[in-house]
Amino acid sequence: MIRIITGTCVFLGLALACAAQAAPAATATPPAAASLPPLDLDSSAIPLGGKLRSPEFWAAYKARFVTDQGRIVDTANGLISHSEGQGYGMLLAVAANDRPAFERIWAWTRANLLVRNDELSAWRYDPDKRPGVSDTNNATDGDILIAWALTEAAEFWADGAYRVASRRIAVEVARKAVIYKTEHGSLLLPGVAGFSAKEQHGAPVLNLSYYIYPAFARLQIVAPEIDWSGLTDSGLDLQRAAHFGPAALPPEWIEVKGKSVGVAQGYPATFGYNALRIPLYMAWAGVGDREHYAPFTRLWGDRLQGSMAVHDAASGAPVEVMGEGGYRSVAALTACAVSGTKMPPETRIVDLGENYYPATLRALSLIAVQMRYPSCVQG
Repeated sequence: MIRIITGTCVFLGLALACAAQAAPAATATPPAAASLPPLDLDSSAIPLGGKLRSPEFWAAYKARFVTDQGRIVDTANGLISHSEGQGYGMLLAVAANDRPAFERIWAWTRANLLVRNDELSAWRYDPDKRPGVSDTNNATDGDILIAWALTEAAEFWADGAYRVASRRIAVEVARKAVIYKTEHGSLLLPGVAGFSAKEQHGAPVLNLSYYIYPAFARLQIVAPEIDWSGLTDSGLDLQRAAHFGPAALPPEWIEVKGKSVGVAQGYPATFGYNALRIPLYMAWAGVGDREHYAPFTRLWGDRLQGSMAVHDAASGAPVEVMGEGGYRSVAALTACAVSGTKMPPETRIVDLGENYYPATLRALSLIAVQMRYPSCVQG
């Protein structure tokens, strides 16, 4: 899902169109290879069910962001809902072993977002509009999150109906939102419409935060014929290539033309709300090497205090403060995965003053560290 619209950017369906002064495409310059030893990460596929060992966190999250009908409310975005949020809510419900909440969220999603003529969800629902869905394009990350949550629910609660629903979505994503056999492997489009080479400037536009690495390993359960590991490999390959300027930060939106990777034409050349999830998903899945994490560790260090920021992807200069503490949880998780730094206590509890997105990043980071890096929360 596109989260923040700034400057002269406007919606065209799910895609963005920006004024001509937006940063032009550029050729990526990968950073020098690190001299440190490779990371020793565990990338095994770990079940999610019951892994959120903080019932008070889930209770507070549910009270603030989940309606009685099962709609996840984006409190900083006009109280809308979107497929990404429904997927995150379903994942958290499985992790918290809260099947009634899971079923409410899934039922609302089926009734309100599954309005296309395929197995994918419309990306956005506005409760103040009739109809609530005015754009039926999908958001591929939302569909992957929903399919992943259904897979986890099927495994944890032994429910075949969840497995069937998960498979249908996963197969549809692979059929409609993946470009195969490119110079960078399989490319994951952010949506079925609006991002292909024909619809852009001769090169498909991608968002690396849509490569949800921990989901790929688990979707193998319901759709084993799909090359999910290939998507992981291509995502890491692209992330290695998508470094620009001295900061070497991956921008929110990139274009891929042959072997060349550049900043997507007409899109903001920033590292921010979307791209923040790249190290979250890598650390959660236990994938990547030091060179993949290096841009983030250079930017944040052990950022356990102070505010995060949106940065210009080329210069690394901050352009917008991200003041809510949940964003800092991603930096803390990254430091944990790379150097074993313990998560500070304030990243482990819900902040009732936070909006939906930073609170969700806080919850996801907590689950990731509890699943893969327990030593970072001990003591």
